Amino acid sequence: MALQRTIRVTFLLAVLAALALYLAMPAEAGGPTTLAGFLEHNMAPIMFAALVVFLLLGYPVAFALAANGLVFGLVGIELGLFRPDFLQALPERVFGTMNNDVLLAIPFFTFMGLVLERSGMAEDLLDTIGQLFGPVRGGLAYAVIFVGALLAATTGVVAASVISMGLISLPIMLRYGYDRRLASGVIAASGTLAQIIPPSLVLIVMADQLQRPVGDMYEGAFIPGLVLAGLYASWVFIVSMVKPEAAPGLPPEAQTLRDADGKTHRLSLLVVTIISAIGAIVLMHMFSTVKAGADHVVLTMSVAMIIAFVIAVGNRLLGLKLLSRLAEQVVFVMVPPLALIFLVLGTIFIGVATPTEGGAMGATGALLLAAFKGRLNLKLLRQATEATAKLSAFAIFILLGARVFSLTFYGVNGHHWVEELLTSLPGGETGFLVFINILIFVLAFFLDYFELAFIIIPLIGPVADKLGIDLIWLGVMLAVNMQTSFMHPPFGFALFFLRSVAPKDSYLDRVTGKYTEGITTAQIYWGAVPFVVIQLIMVTMVVMFPGMVMHYKSSGPQVDPATIQIDIPMPGEDLPLNIQPQDLSPPDLPGICNRRRICRRKISPRKISRRKIRHPKAQSPKTQSRRNSRRSARRERARLPASGCSEPTGPRRWSGQPAR
Repeated sequence: MALQRTIRVTFLLAVLAALALYLAMPAEAGGPTTLAGFLEHNMAPIMFAALVVFLLLGYPVAFALAANGLVFGLVGIELGLFRPDFLQALPERVFGTMNNDVLLAIPFFTFMGLVLERSGMAEDLLDTIGQLFGPVRGGLAYAVIFVGALLAATTGVVAASVISMGLISLPIMLRYGYDRRLASGVIAASGTLAQIIPPSLVLIVMADQLQRPVGDMYEGAFIPGLVLAGLYASWVFIVSMVKPEAAPGLPPEAQTLRDADGKTHRLSLLVVTIISAIGAIVLMHMFSTVKAGADHVVLTMSVAMIIAFVIAVGNRLLGLKLLSRLAEQVVFVMVPPLALIFLVLGTIFIGVATPTEGGAMGATGALLLAAFKGRLNLKLLRQATEATAKLSAFAIFILLGARVFSLTFYGVNGHHWVEELLTSLPGGETGFLVFINILIFVLAFFLDYFELAFIIIPLIGPVADKLGIDLIWLGVMLAVNMQTSFMHPPFGFALFFLRSVAPKDSYLDRVTGKYTEGITTAQIYWGAVPFVVIQLIMVTMVVMFPGMVMHYKSSGPQVDPATIQIDIPMPGEDLPLNIQPQDLSPPDLPGICNRRRICRRKISPRKISRRKIRHPKAQSPKTQSRRNSRRSARRERARLPASGCSEPTGPRRWSGQPAR
């Protein structure tokens, strides 16, 4: 805390010094010479500097944003910059925020993740996947990364992932001699995968602030998230090769999922995977009409998962012993979360459901999985609901504060000031990207990802759009960069979460009966450094290889809105030769006189209801002739003056307005 306070005071003094130097600069010719004139011409930078001062002093972000917006709004009214009723737009902005359907996905996905975490899914996954990869050198670290990616695709909550893996995996890794820095770094970094792998809460907020579809943001971020997990595994592989004692494999006595002959028979898992994949491909080729693309991939993987589950169930019920205990357990543990992933992300990717609807289905599926495991109770529901309400309220309060701030900031043309500042950077688009990434990386030391998304993204999004930068690609790149906010020593939230569950002092291991040394805070910080570097490498890869994000454009029909032309001829112009303008008049409406534009005389609804309406095909030729004669007579009478009409009638002409 002392270091954090020192850094804040230093930055505060630097901001005040820069502001003093700016105020001491001589006024330019024709520039403002009074304090009121100076404030009028420099309201936007002063407002932004005041926000930075409030944040460095430690005020809550939501209240700092709202207070700045209100204070400078009142100052602007006093200086005549705004109309007296300027702040009356605040209620509309607040209600508009609360009516945003996209933000409803945040509580749904949060609730889904918390229910899954508290129902023991993480424990089952870590135990089973640890047995699968355990004998390999660095196997437990690989298992943590794999489970972290799987939890990220089901929970989307960093705190739940880090705490779960810290409580379950960290004691096991320490028990079998893993390096403490490597173990803590792997757990913290794997937990932060929930920031970039869908259904990430960061991506929802990013899409909302950039005004882009959440489904496109999810699809664009999926491959970078998997690549980042692969980079984590690559680092573990390098460490295990260079220092084998830092990441040893599990000893044979720690492998509990063995058959009667003492072997695990991992080959049977490979066999069932191949059979399921081939069966799914054949069935999709024979019966499916879905063409190649995201829909085809999602459906094929869903069919393969069902085939594997049926094989495992049949093997257990019939006692066939075709699968080993390990393979059977892996299938039973992996299928529920994978089914939930396909239910949520699959429906979003193929366009069947919106992110909000997908989140609602995910929350319902999480409750069903917890009930199926017999772990759904009132305590679990209360804890999940309470945590969801707190996180959602936290996000909404920051968003409302940002709405108040942006109302005043845009009112003083702050967006033009930011645009001129960023577009004047040397290097054009490259200079803009470098500056923005450095800015986000530095601000991530002090601000949470919600705060960064609600404060910074609305300012840089329009500038990026003006420079021709794809906003989905920009959002994914900044989401990877924001991921470092959870890993920055000493302020990373993932490090705080891990510190809260990691043992500080020596403790007695309940399995080995020996004392095991705890983990110091310095070891947690140093363990995070290599993974922060990997995250920065991932940002560079997204910049250098935009194709890993831009593939989302190939998943649907591509229509450039700028090329769409709709030609609507004016009435009376370019009409066919056999059509006259008066023929374009709207048809007669029931219950309204033919001279409805003039006399407004209504026909009794009772008389209309008594009329018998027959289908033309059911009428005889004689009846049709009689009806046609009556229609002709009515048309002739419509051209004659009628009693009760205030004006003479005449031929109806097209006026371009619909009949009343």
